[in-house]
Amino acid sequence: MIDRNLDKFIENHYNSSRSALLLTGARQVGKTLAIRKYAQKARLNLLEINFYEDKEARRIFEGARNVQEVLFRMSAYYHQTLEKGKTLVFFDEVQVYADVVTWVKFLVEEGSFLYALSGSLLGVTLKDIRSIPVGYMDVKEVFPLDLREFAQALGVGNQVMESLEKSWKECIPVDEVVHESMLRIVTLYLLIGGMPAVAQTYLDTNDLQAVRKKQNEILQLYRWDIAQYDPNNKLYIDEIFSLMPSELNAKNKRFILKNMNEHRQYSRMENGFIWLKDAGVALPTYNVSEPKAPLKLSESRSLFKLFQNDVGLLAAQYAEGIALQMLSGDTHINYGAVYENLVAQEFRAHGWQLYYYNNKKQGELDFLLEQDNRIIPIEVKSGKDYQRHVALSNVLASPDYSIRHAVVLCNGNMKRQEQIVYAPVYMTMFMQKQTSETPLIYKPDMTGLTA
Repeated sequence: MIDRNLDKFIENHYNSSRSALLLTGARQVGKTLAIRKYAQKARLNLLEINFYEDKEARRIFEGARNVQEVLFRMSAYYHQTLEKGKTLVFFDEVQVYADVVTWVKFLVEEGSFLYALSGSLLGVTLKDIRSIPVGYMDVKEVFPLDLREFAQALGVGNQVMESLEKSWKECIPVDEVVHESMLRIVTLYLLIGGMPAVAQTYLDTNDLQAVRKKQNEILQLYRWDIAQYDPNNKLYIDEIFSLMPSELNAKNKRFILKNMNEHRQYSRMENGFIWLKDAGVALPTYNVSEPKAPLKLSESRSLFKLFQNDVGLLAAQYAEGIALQMLSGDTHINYGAVYENLVAQEFRAHGWQLYYYNNKKQGELDFLLEQDNRIIPIEVKSGKDYQRHVALSNVLASPDYSIRHAVVLCNGNMKRQEQIVYAPVYMTMFMQKQTSETPLIYKPDMTGLTA
């Protein structure tokens, strides 16, 4: 069973809080498995209520007068004694019966048990909930396995990881043997991706055909979800979803609505884009008019790239035989789209909001990261000419932006040239969004106001 950072997060949550934990995210990213693993490790009795598999389970809540009645119904319905302090109640597939969220406050206040919730499409569903129990439920968005988790699942040891992280922090070259091995792991990750069931299939079988079959099953689940959505919008959503691989492979990698249907307006299609984002299926990366903090102020909501939530699922939608071509290092393949998708996936999982910059005079930057009110331009290069980056050079030379340094993610080894750090693409493992925990205390000057 694959170890994940999520496992430690869940353990820390319940060690420090009695509040419920809601895991959101796309289908098949490992939410349910993580809760089961925690219950087993913590030696808790697990009462699992799956609202999709058991449609009658909602009767536990309907018409209940108080929380004691709900708990009595739970125990009676599932013929399971709820031991105080030793039971974790897990509401799964809550998108089917989202009203259960409104009961969380009262269940947590009662205090006898721990609670967890999970489900797919929650970004879509929870918008309709009447009352979110703020202070009684923490929310954690779950993503596919990131590159580091994938590498460690393959057997990359802690000592190697520590050495790689040191190379990143000190900007010193990685041992060449380790570097080449890590690039091979990157190629494998491009094909397999981070869906836990897919990664586990590979670990169990090393069979890329079995991997592709599992990936296609997940893609079919996504299409099934789309088909269940609003009849007036599902065709638009399916069309956008189907176009994602080809649009990413296009020269500018941006969605251009006239390519879909010249008579459609963005306002008509907007719900489709929002649905894919809220369902966790797509990662929109918005264009900004200038690389200045805060990026949010200059973003364009109608101009964006749309990346797949998992690079392995993206690769599975390309032509048959791509696996052998990629593993053999076929130079005729355009790796640009899958490399950028990997980076987008890594950045989003590591807490970054996704932006890019495009200007007719200066060119296009693949990503912009914002940290401590500073902008870090990121270029992604899959070829050998990674030191050629006109747009990046233009932006760095501009006195309007005061950018201190930039990163080019590539297949080369670590090195620094003036303001630019050239880093192997696998160094995204260590590019985490840092959040300050220092108290921000401010007291206004009240002179002349207190008399």
